[in-house]
Amino acid sequence: MAGATAPLAPGATIGILGGGQLGRMLALAAAQFGYKTHVLCPEADSPASHVATNTTRAEYTDEKALAAFAKAVDVVTYEFENVPAATAAFLEKHTTVRPSWRALEIAQDRAKEKTFFTGIGVGTPPWRGVNTEAELARAVAEIGTPCVLKTARLGYDGKGQAKILKPQDTATAWAAIVGAKAKPHPDGGPFAVLEGFVNFACEISVIVARGVDGTVKAFEPAENVHTNHILDTSTVPARVDAGAIERAMAATSLAAAKLDLVGLLAVEFFVTKRGDILANEMAPRPHNSGHWTMDACATDQFQQMVRAVCGLPLVEPSRFANVTMKNLIGDDVNQLSAYLADPHAHVHLYGKAEARPGRKMGHVNVLRLQKG
Repeated sequence: MAGATAPLAPGATIGILGGGQLGRMLALAAAQFGYKTHVLCPEADSPASHVATNTTRAEYTDEKALAAFAKAVDVVTYEFENVPAATAAFLEKHTTVRPSWRALEIAQDRAKEKTFFTGIGVGTPPWRGVNTEAELARAVAEIGTPCVLKTARLGYDGKGQAKILKPQDTATAWAAIVGAKAKPHPDGGPFAVLEGFVNFACEISVIVARGVDGTVKAFEPAENVHTNHILDTSTVPARVDAGAIERAMAATSLAAAKLDLVGLLAVEFFVTKRGDILANEMAPRPHNSGHWTMDACATDQFQQMVRAVCGLPLVEPSRFANVTMKNLIGDDVNQLSAYLADPHAHVHLYGKAEARPGRKMGHVNVLRLQKG
């Protein structure tokens, strides 16, 4: 169904595919604008369900549930990119979906994602698509070591990855990540990709919003630090030169335009020691590295996404403070009392009852009020 261009009036319902913490924060932002939210996800007691107006618990492949969901909402969006593209395509026949299923399809497949970046003139680390152990061995010989093998789809926070530090590690990596499961995806894409390591100075990410009229507003880059493959901190301003910042923001805005995306697009970049930028991954949704915007910007990533998908005007997301976002992962939540006693620390918890290793329990934005 073609997307309507008129703004949605207060009282309309935003459908959210996915029930995680991003959906939770999106629902809270929607309520600020007077919108209702309806979450569809397979999990019980999801973080988003605690604050959404309504929740449907169903699998993303349940067409009966999807059809009823489409009738109950005025626009559909998603809070993570591993919703099947076929689900978004099905819903698009019944209601407005923003971003489109095509943007989702590209972002959830590493091979398509890297091909897309190359096609619009944005550099990436060296990579090869592989479907067999023999193809992997040839790719390792071409790219060199160290490198990393990743499943093309459904990987996040370090899941579905194995490092290859020397050619002899190839068989072990293949068995650990792919094993007997490897076969091309139905659309012909590779099951896995091999990526070469990049000698980078730092990692940054840029988030842009794009409205129904093509207007693009970009948040400035955050400098990201990962621990055990999971984002630990995002700091703004990023310690990179103005040229790299400008190129990263321009590349992200270009990607959003080429995808004809309506909503949010986040792109992670490596910044090399020479100041070049290389696109690593993208996500057509709110992003963990954008949580700093919730307390340091005139409008945050969730508010801007609501504006975009509902056809409201986008506003300049100007920053008024320096900030470091700290993820509370697993037992980090035990440090809560210290953050709560700090007037410059803004705590956001996700309503998860049990802290487990690697589980994101919340985040804290620590402001440094002298903007630099």
